[in-house]
Amino acid sequence: MKGSISRRDFLILTARGAGAAVVSYGLMGCATDEDDEVVSSVSFNHGIASGDPLANSIILWTRITPDTDAELTVSWEVSKDQTFTELVSTGNSTTSTSKDYTIKVDVVGLEADTTYYYRFISHGVTSTIGTTKTISNGSPNSVKLAVMSCANYPAGYFNVYNLAAQQEDLDAVLHLGDYIYEYARDEYASENAEALDREVLPATELFSLSDYRTRYAQYHSDPDLQLLHSKVPFITVWDDHEIADDTWQDGAGNHNDGEGSFEERKLAALQAYFEWLPIRPWSEGNNEEIYRHFAFGDLVDLYMLDTRVLARDQQLDYADYFDGSIFFDEETFNQDLYETERNMLGTEQLQWLEDSVTVNTGRWQLLGQQVLMGEMKLPGAIALNTMSTSDYEELGGLALLAARIEANDPSLTTAEQTYYAENADKLTTEVLSQLSFPTLPYNLDAWDGYATERDKVLDIFNNNNKNLVVVAGDTHNAWANNLSNADGTIVGVEFAVSSISSPGLEYYLGINDTVVEATEDGFVSLVDGLEYVNVKDRGFLTLTFTQDKVESEWHFVDTILSDQYQELTDRSTVASSLANNPTLVLATE
Repeated sequence: MKGSISRRDFLILTARGAGAAVVSYGLMGCATDEDDEVVSSVSFNHGIASGDPLANSIILWTRITPDTDAELTVSWEVSKDQTFTELVSTGNSTTSTSKDYTIKVDVVGLEADTTYYYRFISHGVTSTIGTTKTISNGSPNSVKLAVMSCANYPAGYFNVYNLAAQQEDLDAVLHLGDYIYEYARDEYASENAEALDREVLPATELFSLSDYRTRYAQYHSDPDLQLLHSKVPFITVWDDHEIADDTWQDGAGNHNDGEGSFEERKLAALQAYFEWLPIRPWSEGNNEEIYRHFAFGDLVDLYMLDTRVLARDQQLDYADYFDGSIFFDEETFNQDLYETERNMLGTEQLQWLEDSVTVNTGRWQLLGQQVLMGEMKLPGAIALNTMSTSDYEELGGLALLAARIEANDPSLTTAEQTYYAENADKLTTEVLSQLSFPTLPYNLDAWDGYATERDKVLDIFNNNNKNLVVVAGDTHNAWANNLSNADGTIVGVEFAVSSISSPGLEYYLGINDTVVEATEDGFVSLVDGLEYVNVKDRGFLTLTFTQDKVESEWHFVDTILSDQYQELTDRSTVASSLANNPTLVLATE
């Protein structure tokens, strides 16, 4: 976390409410249900979960469903064995409608690098048994993490969660955001929702605390999400859709006039997030600060960042610089893009990161955050969506041919001259203007839209001579980038994960199966620093750290439109980077 927390600090936080987390120190006994006489039965419909593992503590979570509204007593047990004969922590607390019947327990005083089993009990009903694990405080031989993001319930089944649950020896799951989506029924990626019986609840877009709670409850009813939560601790950050699409600190692309106060909507969304996720709160009522640090012994320092809520300035919009036809205002765009005060992390979070990196000594420094950090610039005509990649290849080739003809190139063939004569009319004034546009960022919502602050982040690691690895979600596609600073020096590597169910470039660009590989090759050839992309498949990645190297393996499923699926092994890809040599190597090379 941001720093070590003592027993005294825990007691102070507990006395203040600690963001609705209860601290459990050991064997405290379990309460009876005498105060719950109005309740005749309860159930654990939404599973159990653990999260934010430290070397000596971990968060446990569940949600209880009573048959009538009343304050409810809930007990928990933590054991070293599945029969619960070696109990190490027990206790009880109450929950009610004020917490949406969720309960969060911070179990402290645990042993490092140890597997524990836990369960909850209320009104004689016992939850399923969960498995969790503390992290090492020594010198682990390896650390293995699963990384995932972007789960859109109506788009399809959560087979990716199920596949991840089959992984062996995971130390934790990093969920990089878009744990839920805020859209109404029949909106984004809902074409198959009715047929799959996955239409969202509530049916409307999410605005109120009740709305967000209802959507989280629906997600937590999913058996594959429940399975993964019950087996591995999660370390989470939010992205935009936990509030609304393209969120920044004061608004969102999907928060429109007539939809009420964005601030009230944001606070409702963040409260529901802290209620329904196994994340460790810092203080009572503080649902906005989530950037934090985890040390996996002396091997990996993990920094979970908030690139959305605390300090992000509004995204730039190409519509403000492009007339839609032939003119792009490059000068004004660059002035705005490289504005020195333009923030994504903000001064306080950036300073915390620099201070932490300076003193932490893990072999690897890992940034867990939401959006692509690698520079992803494309020819302007493609970035501005005036040409497809295939159109750009054809028309750009035709323009080069025209230049060779004008220069009387002696190597011109008869076939080339004939081809040009038959297609010269395609080089209109508009096309020629668009072909002359500069290379531009593919996504202004990503770090490419906040380039100056990105340079500051990369300089922190470069100046401290650290082995930097960045993971990212958000795009719904898998990527691997070499990360370069403003001087062009490679200072780290980035592994970006595909989505759990949200559609990617194959959906937005209409890429069919026959041109998938050609499109992927085209991206790699067009983008400096990009070594790998998957434009089509849903999946997650695993990161395995050792003293010598970090290895990323992307795992994909063959379908999300049936709950019967197979791992798409022919699309699995491995990339690695050696310590003190920040350059990506694909397994096929």
